[in-house]
Amino acid sequence: MEAKPFPLTCAPSLPPLLPPTNMRFSRFKTIFPSGEVLRRSMPKEEQLLEGMPKEYYDDEWQARQREKTKELHRRRREEEEEEERKIEEYREIGLRLMGYPEEDVRRARKLVSSFIRAEEEVEEKIEEAAERGELNELVLMVIWNRLDLARRDDEKDAIRSLDLLYRRVETEILKREATPAMRLLNDLLNMHDGFDDEGWLKECKKRMADAFPREDPFTVLVPAGFDIDKHHGPLSLPLEADDILLRVDFVREVDALLQEVRSEQNEAQSAQGLDPESVALRLKEQEKKRTIHRVETLVDLAINLKW
Repeated sequence: MEAKPFPLTCAPSLPPLLPPTNMRFSRFKTIFPSGEVLRRSMPKEEQLLEGMPKEYYDDEWQARQREKTKELHRRRREEEEEEERKIEEYREIGLRLMGYPEEDVRRARKLVSSFIRAEEEVEEKIEEAAERGELNELVLMVIWNRLDLARRDDEKDAIRSLDLLYRRVETEILKREATPAMRLLNDLLNMHDGFDDEGWLKECKKRMADAFPREDPFTVLVPAGFDIDKHHGPLSLPLEADDILLRVDFVREVDALLQEVRSEQNEAQSAQGLDPESVALRLKEQEKKRTIHRVETLVDLAINLKW
């Protein structure tokens, strides 16, 4: 009896082993659907990465974040450049003292430190140092370096203190090296108490009468102390005759100083604004004008001086 095969009607039809002829096939690369298609097919809650804010998927928010990042990088670059500039400036400040002997620089720094620690006794310390001959250009350079560093670090209290110290030491040096006329002018200006102008002028007149030699014919030809009637007294000039200050020399030298100061005053521009620095500059200019006026008054007093 011959067996006959029966077809299985419930078995699914198997796909063909070879792809259709109209489909391109690559044995090296599998083609997957694009991400955009996947995102469209994914549920909305599955599209957001875990832990990321919703703004992360906002294009405008991401653009703002990129701008903030650029700004942070720019600021960081500016800070680094500023730090490099300060380091270079500090290096230049340190090189200013390279031309001086190390021992002299060490003594000058020690002296300046003693001035800073002296506080209220700084005037006495400066005068004592001047008498010992310790005030010089190197001391001023050390103070200026400290002042320069304080300015770069914006230490306002240190700036004011060091500026006053520099001016005081500079004044003491100039006073020691000044001519007799400038020393007398400095003494006359320091006699003013800031209030009584008439009393100050009277004291200045007495001081000038003592400082300037009399200019009448007898005193020009005959030295002081010689009795013209009895023809008795010293005829030799005193040893300090070289230090005698004539009134005409005082007037000429002080007038030349006034001309120089006036030219600088005309070139200087008046500070504007209400910030502390502008106000301080204006006050300094007013004080300078008052000093110039007093010097002019002293010149007139010397010209019209009567013994």
